Amino acid sequence: MSNYKYFDHTADIGVEVTGRSRKEIFANAVQALFDVMIESKTTAESGKQHKKITVEGADAADLLINFLRELLYLFNGEKFITCSCEIIKYTSKELQARLTGEPFNSKKHLIKAEIKAVTYSGLTVEKYKTSWRARIIFDV
Repeated sequence: MSNYKYFDHTADIGVEVTGRSRKEIFANAVQALFDVMIESKTTAESGKQHKKITVEGADAADLLINFLRELLYLFNGEKFITCSCEIIKYTSKELQARLTGEPFNSKKHLIKAEIKAVTYSGLTVEKYKTSWRARIIFDV
């Protein structure tokens, strides 16, 4: 079962991510970001790389944007595809994550959509009864 779903948005891609905690929202948002951008032809463990990143933000929504922007930078600048992440520290203003991924390889990966930016437009991070939900818009 997917932890995100698309919602209609004019000219851009809207994604609603769900999880049991804020940490899970962040991990599921990574999956959504890269599922929008990349179709992988393999899931082999060989060649996997690990990175640790730290981002800061004013609140949960700002942290989410900064986190996804950092992942987008790693993809565009270093050609690093994040396959999974583990949130190792989460506070109201800081997030540390351990990323697992691999270098982009045009023989293994197909680019489905180019995401230019992760936007604040329509951004929400909210707690519901027993879960969390975030709505994010990717500028394509």
